[in-house]
Amino acid sequence: MTQTKIKSESEKENNLEDYLNECPDEVEMSFFDHLEELRRRIFYVLIAVAMGIIACFIFVKPIVNFLEIPAQGIKFQQLAPQEFLFVSFQVAGYGGLLLATPFILYQIAQFVLPGLTRKERRFLGPIVFGSSILFVGGLAFAYYVLIPAALKFFLLYGADVVEPNFSIDRYFKFILLLLFSTGLLFQLPVIQLSLGLLDIVPVKKMLSAWRYVIVITLVVAAIFTPSTDPLTQSLLAGPILALYFGSIGLLTLLKGSKN
Repeated sequence: MTQTKIKSESEKENNLEDYLNECPDEVEMSFFDHLEELRRRIFYVLIAVAMGIIACFIFVKPIVNFLEIPAQGIKFQQLAPQEFLFVSFQVAGYGGLLLATPFILYQIAQFVLPGLTRKERRFLGPIVFGSSILFVGGLAFAYYVLIPAALKFFLLYGADVVEPNFSIDRYFKFILLLLFSTGLLFQLPVIQLSLGLLDIVPVKKMLSAWRYVIVITLVVAAIFTPSTDPLTQSLLAGPILALYFGSIGLLTLLKGSKN
């Protein structure tokens, strides 16, 4: 009787595992069909980005004023007749990409959805939502913490030697790159949780690689920061490491709750 019950429970677990590993919307598609589907998704994305760029270009001056706030007290100079026009294109381009990001994530999800199993689909919604939240969090961290600290460091360093008048073009290249590189680096927990929950990379392996992670993080922070000062690099590397080890802790809790 006991053996029959154990066998029955084992069969249920196997059936559940088979059910979760099924692809309910799997359709046989040729290589060219996949290319056509990809082309269609990219076309939709380009339209969304173009619309976002146009919208941001219409309101580019208020956006520029908002992005100049971290540099309070600094005078901006236009060193060439067309300089502010090029800056407007840069700001509109980055802004349009930002506005289109939710739609881009949706198109990516729709493209990969048919090839996902039921088990993998359970994580798709939280991954997309978490990715959006983390990207916005990265932008906010760069805007309110990273950029003001970097500017303060630069101004104090040369306060007795030079007068702080910034080129509008150089300033926006600096902050736009810092904003979006920070937003992208804040995606680390999404990658970690995806790899951990899908049992691709064990939690113990993530934790045992902490020495390599610290070195790689410092190198990546040095590459992604447009300046070479250690303060900006440290301010960027610190939150990345905190997100990495925080994700390990969250994975440990999630794995423990399932067992």
